[in-house]
Amino acid sequence: MKTKKTPDEKKIASLVKQLLVELGEDPDREGLKKTPLRVAKSLAFLTRGYRQDIKAVVNGAYFTSGTNHMVILKDIELYSMCEHHMLPFYGKCAIGYISKGKVLGVSKLARIVDMYARRLQIQERMTEEIANAVMKEADADGVGVVINAKHLCMMMRGVEKQNSEMTTSAVLGVFRTDPKVRQEFLSLIK
Repeated sequence: MKTKKTPDEKKIASLVKQLLVELGEDPDREGLKKTPLRVAKSLAFLTRGYRQDIKAVVNGAYFTSGTNHMVILKDIELYSMCEHHMLPFYGKCAIGYISKGKVLGVSKLARIVDMYARRLQIQERMTEEIANAVMKEADADGVGVVINAKHLCMMMRGVEKQNSEMTTSAVLGVFRTDPKVRQEFLSLIK
């Protein structure tokens, strides 16, 4: 995905002010005077993944590893916004991959998660995007990604199910073709 221009926070603030009026609020009352600009800054931050590039995120942090082994990073917290209602969803991600002589710097896995989470998303697509990025950037034999998340669009509105949690997974390469590798990954992330 190409990086996009920086959002025009003043324009967004103006639109938020109009939204407040349409919702029946007075954007000039004390508690709301600075809200439009705060929301604009917040939205720019929460969607910064659109303006990030995978090469810059990884930043050449590849390290030689003498053996082909499984690397796992789990409990990577993530915060995103659903593209259907623009409400947050949040949870944890686990990533496993089998290296082919090189490994990614461990913090880069978390940064890859953030890059894709900081966009308007659906959890299913985000899981796939993270798996594909790790597969490509690590030049891995296989990748597994599992995300567990709670969606405020399910909790605060609609069906209002506060205890629901969605789990998605993506498996590529040997994680898909070798049941033993997939099972090892799944047992290690529990």
